[in-house]
Amino acid sequence: MTGVTRRFGQTEALRGLTWSARTGEVTCVLGPNGAGKTTAVEIATGLQHRDAGTVCVLGTDPWRAGAEHRSRVGVMLQDGGLPQAVTPRALLRHLARLWTGPADVDALCSRLGIDDFAGTSLRRLSGGQRQRVALAAALVGRPRVVFLDEPTAGLDPHARRVVHALVAEHAAGGTAMVVTTHSFDEAERLADRVVVIARGRVVADGTVAEVAGDRGLEDTYFALTDGADA
Repeated sequence: MTGVTRRFGQTEALRGLTWSARTGEVTCVLGPNGAGKTTAVEIATGLQHRDAGTVCVLGTDPWRAGAEHRSRVGVMLQDGGLPQAVTPRALLRHLARLWTGPADVDALCSRLGIDDFAGTSLRRLSGGQRQRVALAAALVGRPRVVFLDEPTAGLDPHARRVVHALVAEHAAGGTAMVVTTHSFDEAERLADRVVVIARGRVVADGTVAEVAGDRGLEDTYFALTDGADA
């Protein structure tokens, strides 16, 4: 996206936001709560419109994209957006039938530890369990671009490790993986590229080494975000 602006009444959530993600790489997007990370993801996936600027995902403006484009983009949002009355396995099998060449649902359920609660309705699952189902839903269609909004929030250390491995494997397979996170360890472990957003603007963009420099990612992050202009 280039020069993207988004306003909600008098509040300017994004102010000329410019950043990109590359095929076969993990791009980690960091920033404080309210910085504009989720808004940027929702614009990139066509769930929100922008007020100014340009957005191009797989050669298409996501706001005007049709079903063929959307079938190549996976998304996991913070609120899940999943139907609550169905079971995880039934949901994932239904989603798999919508794609050409989907992932193996049983294998995905096993990998993410969903088997243990695959027959329980989503409304009865814990937050961490729903996170795993939402991630599986984002990956089941084997998309070419995946947006994951804080995918490891609420997960235990074992589940986080599994998610990290899946993200890295999909990137290695040629998928562009975009991950928003508050975890510096996660960004350092996963990211080929880091984008730091503060108050609706990009304040740093580059490899972990380029962004962190000699200070380390955490100290650099706080220096950048605490000093961002209001």
